[in-house]
Amino acid sequence: MISVLPCKDKAEIKALFHKHNIETDEYSSCVIARTGDEVLGYCLYRLDNKTITVFAVEPQSDIMLADGILRSALHVAAENFVLDAHYDDCAPIDLFRKLDFIKNEEEKRLNIDKLFGGCNCHNKN
Repeated sequence: MISVLPCKDKAEIKALFHKHNIETDEYSSCVIARTGDEVLGYCLYRLDNKTITVFAVEPQSDIMLADGILRSALHVAAENFVLDAHYDDCAPIDLFRKLDFIKNEEEKRLNIDKLFGGCNCHNKN
């Protein structure tokens, strides 16, 4: 069974951010998709009391898994009453386009409202 849960291990969070050459701070976190002990993917984000900013989603090659992982990260934000979602310059913008999650590209804003609907994955190359 696949589980996608927030990571509580600060060392693991730091290692994943380091893998992407992204600095961490007290608000850095991630959700990790696992089956048993095997890591299938993750989403790196920064969540404070006002906004979530997404930095990375892996794997990008499995669109359905990536959709579930991104939704899990946005769900963590919504559970904390944070409904303002953005992405960083280093984020996988093409993936967000395929998943139809971009609300405003100029503002780098994700459409967190899509969290409450079904997957509309676009498998465009």
